[in-house]
Amino acid sequence: MELYNFRSLDIYNIRSKFKIFILLIALFIGACSIYYTNHLVKKLAGREQKLIDLYAKGLKYVADPSNSGNLTFLFQEIIEANNSIPVILTDDQEVPISDKNIEYPKGLKKADRQKFLIRELKEMKAEHAPIAVEYAPGFKNLIFYKNSLLLTQLIYYPYIQLTIIAIFAIIAYLAFSYSKNAEQNRVWVGLAKETAHQLGTPLSSLMAWVELFKVDPKFENKEIVIELEKDVQRLEMITARFSNIGSIPALLDEDIFLTVSHTINYLKSRVSKKVKFSVNSFVPPNTTAKLNKPLFDWVIENICKNAVDAMDGVGFININIASLNENKVAVDISDTGKGIHKSKIETVFHAGYTTKKRGWGLGLTLAKRIVDNYHRGKIYVHSSEVGKGTTFRIILNRQ
Repeated sequence: MELYNFRSLDIYNIRSKFKIFILLIALFIGACSIYYTNHLVKKLAGREQKLIDLYAKGLKYVADPSNSGNLTFLFQEIIEANNSIPVILTDDQEVPISDKNIEYPKGLKKADRQKFLIRELKEMKAEHAPIAVEYAPGFKNLIFYKNSLLLTQLIYYPYIQLTIIAIFAIIAYLAFSYSKNAEQNRVWVGLAKETAHQLGTPLSSLMAWVELFKVDPKFENKEIVIELEKDVQRLEMITARFSNIGSIPALLDEDIFLTVSHTINYLKSRVSKKVKFSVNSFVPPNTTAKLNKPLFDWVIENICKNAVDAMDGVGFININIASLNENKVAVDISDTGKGIHKSKIETVFHAGYTTKKRGWGLGLTLAKRIVDNYHRGKIYVHSSEVGKGTTFRIILNRQ
C-alpha cells in the first residue's frame, strides 16, 4: 500500500481551515483540562467537607460530659489537625465565638476583629452551608468554613494555565509571522537587486544604440528614435526602482500633480487607445508631498495597469488629487472596470492575488509595500461595486 505523501498537502491554500482545525484541537485540550481539574476539585471539596464534618463531631464529642475519657488525643488529632481550612465557630445566632486558620489583615485592631469575622461569615455562608453542632435540645453551635487555599488554587489553576498558554501561543504566532515576513522581505530584496543587476548590461547597450541613432542623419528627428529614447529612460527608471528596494529611499518634496500627470502621460501611449485618462487636482498649485518619484511612479503604473485589465482595455480612469488636512494628501484612482466583490477586498493586496490568466499577482502587493513601508503612507480600496468599477485611495504625507 502506498504511503500518504504529506508534501502533497497544500497547507498554504487551506490555511484558514488549518487554523480552525488547530483552534478546535486547542479548545478540546483546554476543555479536557478544565473538566479533569474540576473533577479533582470536586473530589478535594468532598474530602474537605468530610473533614469539617469530622471536625464538628469532634467538637460535639469533647463538649459531652459523659465522654470523660482521654480527650487529649481526640482534640489534637481531629480539632487541632485542621491547619488549612478556614473555620469560624458561632452560636445559634451566628455570633462568632472562635476561629481557626483565619488570616487577619496586618495592623487590624482587636476591636475590629469581630467586624472582620462577620464579613468572613458572609463569604463562607455564600460558599458553603454551615454545619450545626447540637449539644442538647435547644443548644447548638454553627460551624462556618470556606475552601482552603489549596482548593482555591486548584479551582483557578486551569484558567491561569490556559491564559499562559494563550499568551505563549500569541507570542509564538507573532514571532512566526515576523520571521515569515522577514524571510519574504529578504526574497523581495534579493530578487530586486538581482533584477537591477541583470538589467544593467543590456541597458548600457541600448543607451549606446540610441546615441548612435541620434547622430545618424538617417534617423534625425525620427519619432521612432524619440520613443526609443523614452523607453530607454524608462528602463533606467525601472532599474533605479529595483535598486531602491531593500534600501531606505530618499523622500523629496515633489509636486504631486506634476508627478502623477507625468506618469499618466507616459502610460497613455502604451495602453489601449480605448482607455481614457483624466487627472484632476483639487489642491492649490505646486502642492507637494514626500515622494520617491521612481517608486511612486511604479505604484501609479501598477494600479492603472490593473485597472486597464479590469476594463478589458475599454473605459475611463479618473485620478483625483485632494487634501485631507494640512499634513495629508489623497490620490484617488477610479476605473470603470468589473469591480471587486466585498469578500475579495481584503485579499487584493495579498501576494498571488490576480484575476488574469497570466500574471504573478504581485502588482498591488508591491504597491502596498512601497506606499506603507517606504512612504509611510496608506493604500486601500476606498470603494468598489461589482460591474461598475473600483476606487483605490493613496494617502501621502505632506511633511
